[in-house]
Amino acid sequence: MPHTPNPARGEVVVPLAGTPRRLCLILGALARIEAALGLQDWSALPERFARLSAGELLAVLAALLEGGGEDPAVPDGVSIPEAVAAVAAALAACA
Repeated sequence: MPHTPNPARGEVVVPLAGTPRRLCLILGALARIEAALGLQDWSALPERFARLSAGELLAVLAALLEGGGEDPAVPDGVSIPEAVAAVAAALAACA
């Protein structure tokens, strides 16, 4: 799959464990994130993101990968700072 992002869709390409991966916050990804974090609606996301567990961070990253058309399996070797930066980049692309 080519890794040229479509900014009109809010896509970003970020390196995860040395491999470029496309992330995108689509409606389905948002629904999966809400479910993984036990939220009733998306308005609680900003406050909830401030206290994510490692498992929740992986769930958010997997949803964003799947939203970008990627395999949602987070690659081995992804560091916490790398995962946080990837999620932040995907969310910023939708702003």
